[in-house]
Amino acid sequence: MVALLASFPSPFRIIWPVGALALLAATAPPTTPITTEQLISRLSTAITNLKTLRCTVKAQERVGNKINQARSIMKLTYNPLRIYIKNQKGVEVLWLAGQNGGDAWVYPASFPYITLSLAPNGKLMRSNQHHTVLQAGFGTISDLLRSTGLRQDNAYSRSFRYTGDTTLQGRTSHVLRSDFPQFRYVSYKAGKNETIASVAERFGCGEFRIFERNGLSVGETIPEGKVLQVPNAYGRYTVVCIDPKTYLPMLVQVNDDKGLFEKFEFFDVVPNQPIPLAEFTKDYKDYKL
Repeated sequence: MVALLASFPSPFRIIWPVGALALLAATAPPTTPITTEQLISRLSTAITNLKTLRCTVKAQERVGNKINQARSIMKLTYNPLRIYIKNQKGVEVLWLAGQNGGDAWVYPASFPYITLSLAPNGKLMRSNQHHTVLQAGFGTISDLLRSTGLRQDNAYSRSFRYTGDTTLQGRTSHVLRSDFPQFRYVSYKAGKNETIASVAERFGCGEFRIFERNGLSVGETIPEGKVLQVPNAYGRYTVVCIDPKTYLPMLVQVNDDKGLFEKFEFFDVVPNQPIPLAEFTKDYKDYKL
């Protein structure tokens, strides 16, 4: 789940109109009775059992007061993790577990037209986007529903409810929704050796808004005792639309106190079909890496 290289200049971005929530307004009785617990379990199991994935993703992510938007194709294998992403402007990213010193190969599709090696968690690849390339696919979505002992409060993950079916992309999808009106920013005093990642895990809020709200940079150490403003959950209103055949997400939309925070739409999803290993090499015939 990634707005590909949003930190690059504007020619790399693809503009799509912001979607409305109207598509969720029309609901119909479910074709097959299912409970909230069953739907969450099947969704989590479908994501966990992925061995390969091909899909197209339309992403909208709020950065400051703007919505950064992108459309990308993705190919992934799991165990070992291999990721290939290409957006409509031709920007390509290839990351392979255990190769290139942990860096991603990036072809910027712009001057100087050479392939770069960039750290997936570094400033350039993390700037102005909510998630890293390593979170491509559905990992972030399963995390929304995950309750752990590390969380200060699991109320958000427990707030999701199956609310019926809707029509999306011309077919039926199950709607899983969270209404969390108690969403707000809270003060948190950082402990010893805390990182942005550990604070994000504690609150289940993701890293981006911690960076943004507190003026922090990627990789910056948090001084012990520093008081941060941190969201107490991932969103105020969250919708996940799920394909009843694959139980994989078709759409995820998160709104917070400012409105739309992020929205991801997944098209042409092909799970667990073999992908030739050649498609995860730099010299593959269709790539410019």
